[in-house]
Amino acid sequence: MSDSNYSKEKFEEGMSDFASQNYVRSIEHLSEAIKIDPDFSLALKSRGAAFLRLDKFQDAISDFTKVVEMDPENARAFHLRGLAFEKFGENDKALDDFNRAIALNPSYGAAYHSRAILHTKMGHTDMATEDIQMVAQLTEINIEAFSNDNNVWRSQQLRLESMYNDNITMER
Repeated sequence: MSDSNYSKEKFEEGMSDFASQNYVRSIEHLSEAIKIDPDFSLALKSRGAAFLRLDKFQDAISDFTKVVEMDPENARAFHLRGLAFEKFGENDKALDDFNRAIALNPSYGAAYHSRAILHTKMGHTDMATEDIQMVAQLTEINIEAFSNDNNVWRSQQLRLESMYNDNITMER
């Protein structure tokens, strides 16, 4: 098996363990994937998330920092690192990362939500209210988009069923 395939296999095992909330095993598998491919940013970000779940904030921050160094446009890595900084008590750094995540992806609702919680903690109630309003707005937009996508699919399905039924009728 090639190194690339082995790394991907270890990543998949790590993600399976993560989904099963077995974060220790997840970290073991993801660490193997990273050992083989140190530039595997998704494995680093995932391992950081597992560290975060285990309250190993410094390890999580380290992994997320490596990801943002590799990919400075990775909004999710900034958001996750912000969560780790917040849990570690570094509120200013957390706020900087939440702001960066939102600047990179203005429709990233989870980052607004995290920033609202942090603003509340920091006593910035007006800013927290603005962020919660943005979360509500983004949620509404996402629900509307989902409904529209579902309606398009449904319309196409009905059209196909109609064509199928027309063909059956013509064959008779």
